[in-house]
Amino acid sequence: MRYRRFGKTKLHLSVFSLGTMRYLASEEIASQTVQQAVSLGINHLETATGYGCSEEYLGAALSALPIDRSRLHVTTKIPPTDDAAAMERCIDESLKRLNLDYIDCLAIHGLNTWEHLAWVRSPTGCMASVRKALADGRIRHVGFSTHGPLDLILAAINTDLFEFVNLHYYYFFQRNAPAIQLATEKDLGVFIISPADKGGQLYTPPETLVQLCSPFSPLELNYRFLLSDTRIGTLSVGAANPTELEQPLKYCDHDFPLTDAEIAQFARLESVIAERLATDKCSQCYACLPCPENINIPEILRLRNLAVGCDMTDFGKYRYAMFENAGHWFPGSKGNRCTDCGECLPRCPEELDIPTLLKDTHQRLGGKPGRRLWD
Repeated sequence: MRYRRFGKTKLHLSVFSLGTMRYLASEEIASQTVQQAVSLGINHLETATGYGCSEEYLGAALSALPIDRSRLHVTTKIPPTDDAAAMERCIDESLKRLNLDYIDCLAIHGLNTWEHLAWVRSPTGCMASVRKALADGRIRHVGFSTHGPLDLILAAINTDLFEFVNLHYYYFFQRNAPAIQLATEKDLGVFIISPADKGGQLYTPPETLVQLCSPFSPLELNYRFLLSDTRIGTLSVGAANPTELEQPLKYCDHDFPLTDAEIAQFARLESVIAERLATDKCSQCYACLPCPENINIPEILRLRNLAVGCDMTDFGKYRYAMFENAGHWFPGSKGNRCTDCGECLPRCPEELDIPTLLKDTHQRLGGKPGRRLWD
């Protein structure tokens, strides 16, 4: 296992962290998963108040470990609120569930909207209680997690209220690259959320993608893309049981620069995707927004890029089903809401027929509604 300095927290975290959103089956399985993770060198364990019994299970698992508490770093996440008293209660309740005297890192969970940012900036909002907990030692470091738009993420980083950020950034989703850079300039730790699942369901890749990445696996290439970037501190592994740690941790020491062969493979992959999409490829410039119908045009067309370019249709269906069903965690309407108003057309530098592509994506990926895992 490799370890990296996590920004201005000065913690040295394992390059893989155990995320506990998925280990909800039982307290016993949760304990086994934590024990296995720690035995393999993982020293950062991450949970949230909203993950069902996760905090309680993690607390029980931590109590059973034959290892000094100071050698492990625990993050929990609490949603933003404009009520300082509510945040105070949440912090104390998390400490009780985790059976800990202090939390190494508290993340404001889902700083996804401008209203959330206003609550964070408010002198009477949640950060008043966070500052109190920092002062009395119940919390050691504070950051935020986000599923929000890039401009919001940059604004949150620029508040200088935080020491780390948890965000989405993968080979197949590089929109948040400027946030990685700004966080690095401000010495914030960078924690990448769900690189295997939200990064493309790469643990069950389609055969076309497998062939396009050969002799590497899609999961390996994505991990190498991230681990070779020294600005990134740690990646989440959402193992539901001990065996699910095996595949990702094969790469726990693969943190060297990209090799010539890997670079060539990425170039080949991009070339094939571009060839298959031809003149329908969306470059993800976001110039098409805003949409009068609140359609998340770039994200819908990104999913279409992946479905057409490398047969990632199942992943596209999984993510597309979240539209209109996950609130601020995955905002925007589906492609069939397009009214052909044409406002996006003159703004597109590729001159894409966006209304047609939106409807095509809905036909390809539309299905039954999805939901967040912890709902």
